Amino acid sequence: MRKETNLAVNPLAAVDAIVRRHNINAGATIPILQDIQNTFGFVAPEVLTRISDLTGISESELYSIVTFYAQFRLQPMGKNIISVCHGTACHLAGADKVTETIQYAAGAKPGETSEDGLFTLEKVACLGCCSLAPVVNVNDETHGRVTPDKAQALVKALRDAEQKENSGSKGESRNGQPAV
Repeated sequence: MRKETNLAVNPLAAVDAIVRRHNINAGATIPILQDIQNTFGFVAPEVLTRISDLTGISESELYSIVTFYAQFRLQPMGKNIISVCHGTACHLAGADKVTETIQYAAGAKPGETSEDGLFTLEKVACLGCCSLAPVVNVNDETHGRVTPDKAQALVKALRDAEQKENSGSKGESRNGQPAV
């Protein structure tokens, strides 16, 4: 979860504070990166440069850590996180087709976020629900026996909910007409 702070004013000051909290110690590299991830939601390349400047750890070493561990992200996450299981049971039950359908419907390739920032699509090794294969996790809600049609319906429902939320916040009624 992201911590709510006034990061827009000076994000580098937040990075500096995080690094100082860990005593600018090379042994604290992963905890520093974890704190950055928790604060901003991802680890931006500019942040790696700043951490390198403050700690003396090379940017290439920091980059290798961020790209090695799956917990770190180099891009912001979408509003909706869709994880498709690709464990053996799910793979055999059609996870590739489900992923392909979601990729097309959401506009995000696996490991990426859609241009509208609404979806991040992930292929994961196992969600531990083999008897429900293929399994899709949407914002920590598990959906079992997902077909390509069900996958498309999940994405559509999320898009519809987003449109409803946005239209409600712009002074429109439920039917999309201006509120009176």
